[in-house]
Amino acid sequence: MSVLGVALLGLALLSRTAVAFVPVGPGTSSHVNMTATALLQQVSEACQAVADAAGYGFQPTGSSPEELVQACLGPTAIGMVSGAKFHSALQEIYTQNGLIDRDFIDSDPHHFNSEAFLEGRSLILEGMAAIKANVRNENFQAARETLGRVLHTLQDFYSHSNWVELGNSEPYINLIRPDLPLDNLADVNTPTCRDCEKGPCTNSILPEILEKKKLTSGYMGVFFSAKPQGKCSHGGPGDLTSTTVPRGGINKDERRLDNVAVHNTAVSLATIASVQLIEDIRFAVGDKNFLRMMGIARSSVVCFVIDTTGSMSDDIAEARSVVNKLIDSKKGTQDEPSEYILVPFNDPDFGPATRTSDPDKMKDVIAKLQPRGGGDIPEMCLSGLQLALTTAPSSSYIYVFTDAIAKDIELKDTIIALIRRTKSTVSFFMTGSSRRRRRSPTTATFNDYKDMALASGGQAIEVSKKQLPGATGIISDTATSALVTVLQRAGNPGAQETFTFVLDESLQNITIYITASGIIFTLINPAGVSQSNTEANGKLGIIQTVGNLRRIRLNAAHQSGPWKISMKSDQPYTVKVTGQSIITFIYNFVEMFEGPHPGYAVLSGRPKAGQPATLLLSVVGKKGPSSMTVGDISLVTVSGPEVVSNSSLTDMGSGDILVTVDAVPDGEFLVILRGKDKVSNSYFQRQSTTSMSVSKVTLQSVVASSVRPGDAFEIPFSVRTQGSGGLYSIVAKNDKDFPMSYPSSLSLTTGKYTNDTLTITPPASTPSGTDVTLTMEAKSSDGVDSNYVVLRLSVVKKITDFVQPICKVVSVLADDCPQDVSQCGPFQWELAANLTDGNGTGIESISLQQGNGTLSFTSLEAAVIQANYNASCCSQIVEFTAVDKVGNVGKCYHSIVRSGSPPALTLSLPLWLCLLMILY
Repeated sequence: MSVLGVALLGLALLSRTAVAFVPVGPGTSSHVNMTATALLQQVSEACQAVADAAGYGFQPTGSSPEELVQACLGPTAIGMVSGAKFHSALQEIYTQNGLIDRDFIDSDPHHFNSEAFLEGRSLILEGMAAIKANVRNENFQAARETLGRVLHTLQDFYSHSNWVELGNSEPYINLIRPDLPLDNLADVNTPTCRDCEKGPCTNSILPEILEKKKLTSGYMGVFFSAKPQGKCSHGGPGDLTSTTVPRGGINKDERRLDNVAVHNTAVSLATIASVQLIEDIRFAVGDKNFLRMMGIARSSVVCFVIDTTGSMSDDIAEARSVVNKLIDSKKGTQDEPSEYILVPFNDPDFGPATRTSDPDKMKDVIAKLQPRGGGDIPEMCLSGLQLALTTAPSSSYIYVFTDAIAKDIELKDTIIALIRRTKSTVSFFMTGSSRRRRRSPTTATFNDYKDMALASGGQAIEVSKKQLPGATGIISDTATSALVTVLQRAGNPGAQETFTFVLDESLQNITIYITASGIIFTLINPAGVSQSNTEANGKLGIIQTVGNLRRIRLNAAHQSGPWKISMKSDQPYTVKVTGQSIITFIYNFVEMFEGPHPGYAVLSGRPKAGQPATLLLSVVGKKGPSSMTVGDISLVTVSGPEVVSNSSLTDMGSGDILVTVDAVPDGEFLVILRGKDKVSNSYFQRQSTTSMSVSKVTLQSVVASSVRPGDAFEIPFSVRTQGSGGLYSIVAKNDKDFPMSYPSSLSLTTGKYTNDTLTITPPASTPSGTDVTLTMEAKSSDGVDSNYVVLRLSVVKKITDFVQPICKVVSVLADDCPQDVSQCGPFQWELAANLTDGNGTGIESISLQQGNGTLSFTSLEAAVIQANYNASCCSQIVEFTAVDKVGNVGKCYHSIVRSGSPPALTLSLPLWLCLLMILY
């Protein structure tokens, strides 16, 4: 898509909204529009490049994200393709973009306020370096979060500065080019605005500032009204400096009758600038990794956490067999896992984690896994699981193989916090006795595994070593694309309970899992046909029993409508109904924040007790949100008497729904959604897998920047309780075991925040791009109430190489190309260029970005790399990039288009992408 196309699209989006440069809220937000426009254009170009390289066409059949993902994955996308991860990736970026207006409300550099141009650019450049380093290390979530924050700062420049008023029609490329200076900045002693006693004032910037092309921005006072003499104010009701002479403001955050032209131009330039920044990152990391960062990949991520003590020989052999069968059976289909992760643990060791998208490498790694030392004694199970939860992407499936209870039970709360934060599903395969005697009151039991599995929506399966092969079929079930949960509940012993769930026409491969010993149940379909637990092969499906697991695979020709399952057990049990379907939803618990630009922030911990719970939820379907009708969204208790808390819904547009629940259930609860699919004209039911509960404790903390190796990094945090005051313990863990210091306890007064600081110091040898997950918990002295926060830190070395690789075209041989491009077929043209890296870190990769010819080059180790390009005269434009070892991107561009003759190949904005933009 051309730059003009981006600009026009940005202006088209403006016609739908009267506000801009604000975070997510009711109505359409232009920060989201600008970010979505840039991201989806770059996703489209990356998909096209990957498709061209692989030899298949990129032709989406419609405008929904699901159809975009299907087309992008190409012929390997056999079977169902869910756009949920793509949706989630976009939402993470949008959310972090909006949080700048909450977490850094009075930070001038984050908004380019108060002439903080050098500091603002430093934030952008540091962020870009962190993104590139994180993507190279496959820390995609950290990269997405940083990208959202960086884009907000970049976009604000065009609203908060006078760049537009200076008559500029292109973005200020120097903001993302560290090798280019920021010129002609107004200093603190230079007056920049005249007084605007009564608004609106359309020309408050002094004429001499405009004549001399001096760059300035408005001063912003959220908590104070002072500003340097003669300086422009940001303006607006949230800016206290706007009433200090010179009064008024120059921000273009909102479109008004008096600023339509400059506002529209600001949004257009901010959108193009966002494209430029994202393109620089895409070129630096490569198209495939960029798409992985955006959640566009094959099916699920599968992670194995395996006990390697001496008694685990049979279990390791079974895990190895499962992996090999999984890889061989799903290869080349949409169900093929996009990544494999292996985390071994023993005592006292655990890890390292092996993460790969290469199935052959996974086979090789697990083939080398051997049992060693010890017996079935308590091991470092939860340490291994913690590493898995912080290594694997969100919404992964993690399988723990062990024959012993956990030695490191003190990590249980941390594990549950990470489960809730990542929404990953954890299942345990326990082949040892769960009825062994406790070694101490702090030693784990099998019930702890049950608690963690239930919190995640997984299973705690207890079998003998001989029975283990019969239980691992659950891994193949869940290592699949478009997996959804229809029902999930936990039952108490003694009482007979009946659960109702709705099956719709879109569901395939429906499976019911029941974990309990000695359970009696009856399954009933909408027509009244029933099957009891004693019928292994009945009218409704096939029942497999192994250990404490009952696995019921329904017949393919299941009947749509309301089903029932009646349960009775003398032991606690769980029941879960899953299937494959493109119809699903993603959600986050959020809270509204106030300020000049109010919005919604995702909760890192548990929602507040005694207050309404708020969720921001997106519905996902094959034809987009317009193909579905949402009936109701509720919170339902996980166990005990079923309590359903109804809600009120606010349509935010584009399939996003703001859900407010006034009465939140006590204890653990799940989210349940009911609606109607217009495509199949059938009702559906979907349920979340990760349980949640409320807390009277609030724990808040924000990571302000990346971390330097070897430097102590301070993280302020605040704790408050609406319950009983007193002494609250503070516990913090990080997945890299970096040294930390923080108070072990804080004395809280009801209703008041208590502030303190945690300090973490990454060793000087920490590789650049290391992603650190830090979990902090505050707990009351009686242990009744607690809350947590999960933070991500990027460790990035200071970059001193800011020079882009240099391209010098040596020769072009295009004399044979005819003037008439319709006759170009038989003719070829050539280009030769020399590539050098000006600062000496070395060129790491060279890749073709535009052109249908062949690019070759000499060794990357050479001081001067010779590149040669050959193409048909029908392909008249070439662009290739060179990326150095710290992510600087240099471009080589040449066109043989002759004056007055259009190129044979032009790029334009496809209709499907326009439609997709309209959805957002």
